[in-house]
Amino acid sequence: MKALTAILLFFLAIPSAIAQGYHPKIELTNCPIKIGDGVIAKCGYLVVPENRQKPGGRQIKIPFVFVRKPAMDTVNNIFLYTTGGPGYSTIDNIDQITVNSGFLKYGGFIAFDQRGTKKSIPSLDCPGIDDAIKRSYREHLPKDSLVLQAIKQCREKLAGQEIDLSAYNTVESAADINDLRLALHIQSMSLVGISYSGGLMLTVVRNHPQGIKSLILNSPLPGYVNYEEHGLFNMNEALEQLFANCKADSSNQVLYGNLKESFQKYFIEITGKSFSISYKEKSTGKTFPVQYGKNELLDVIINRMNALQLKSLPFVITEIIKGRHDYVQEVLDNVFAGNPGYSVGMRFSVYCTEQIVYSNPELIKKQEEVLPWFAGYTFNDVNHPICECWKVKAENPIVKTPVYANIPVLLSAGDADPWCRQFYNQLIKRTMPNSQLLLIHNRGHGSGFIVDGIDYLELFLKNPYQKLTTQTKDLKIE
Repeated sequence: MKALTAILLFFLAIPSAIAQGYHPKIELTNCPIKIGDGVIAKCGYLVVPENRQKPGGRQIKIPFVFVRKPAMDTVNNIFLYTTGGPGYSTIDNIDQITVNSGFLKYGGFIAFDQRGTKKSIPSLDCPGIDDAIKRSYREHLPKDSLVLQAIKQCREKLAGQEIDLSAYNTVESAADINDLRLALHIQSMSLVGISYSGGLMLTVVRNHPQGIKSLILNSPLPGYVNYEEHGLFNMNEALEQLFANCKADSSNQVLYGNLKESFQKYFIEITGKSFSISYKEKSTGKTFPVQYGKNELLDVIINRMNALQLKSLPFVITEIIKGRHDYVQEVLDNVFAGNPGYSVGMRFSVYCTEQIVYSNPELIKKQEEVLPWFAGYTFNDVNHPICECWKVKAENPIVKTPVYANIPVLLSAGDADPWCRQFYNQLIKRTMPNSQLLLIHNRGHGSGFIVDGIDYLELFLKNPYQKLTTQTKDLKIE
């Protein structure tokens, strides 16, 4: 009877795909990652139309890994995770899954990529953009013009392969998750997201709520906010937290007591200035002069706003203010290493269809008037000129509306997160009343769910509707 019920539920749910003229298919393959003993794995591709409005057109393949322990249900209590970005591959960042891996202690687990990322077919890779950025540093050439030229070339290459760049967006990725659920006959599923994929999971709940049991969102970015209009405010808020900590906790008030004022004064003064460093490229061993400025120095600071490096940041800021800029080599190492696991074309398609097109350039610029120490800082690698080159269609305005639902949600936010602030979590919570927010002191992006050895995710999953309580000063639960 249980099997018959599952089959009936499957065929009752799938008409949304059939109505559009296609059947989502599974193509099984060997697992691309190491699977440990005691773990049952099913690996393959979800095969769906690139553009669901054209079901007879190009088919794309999106990889998944579905693992469980032998006693676990195959259709209920499944956790599905896809990583943030957008532009990163979920599966590319997993080396192996063992019987003791993360979510396997709670139920079956699916790692699922997003369309257009590294392991998907096609992948919207644009390696020429990394090359253009490296060339700009090596040859002291204008970075923006070289990058735009590389973007045009990449777009022409992908368009020449008849790839519909407008079809690589959050709405389609949410439909991919729903189609995978249907194709695997899953009846109940919890969605796990981080950063951008937190917004993706919210989109699944809005567009395909069937079978979704709960949401687990780690430092989420809801797609319905205009991030570009907030980006500098987000970073400034995180730094305000750091400066407040220094004032309250530091034993060296002479050095750190006025850190906020010193930081702001210094970064206003160096606006438009250029510095030079002799840089040794790790891959080639060659040394050459590189020019850098305010952008790279701010990158040093923002990139260090994580749990491992946050405590060192006040000292690093004072060093930079004193003119000791050796830390900029960290930023340059990242530039010259490139990012081979990053499909920047997929990122362009997502951002341009649903973020940049809805963001007001005047409001973006006004941030710099209010926060002059950030004036001229490039806080994202996608902007209006890039999207004018990428030429994709705007998503339906519904993507800019909040998500309303009664399912239980566990949210996690770090008060030192420079990208996805507590403000975003509270917006999610406002229209999803069965949400609980963990606000963790001195955590950055990807704040997680374990505080002082207590696994609040495990407590949440035992009774998702029961109010969590805290026993530590470093955690506030809302």
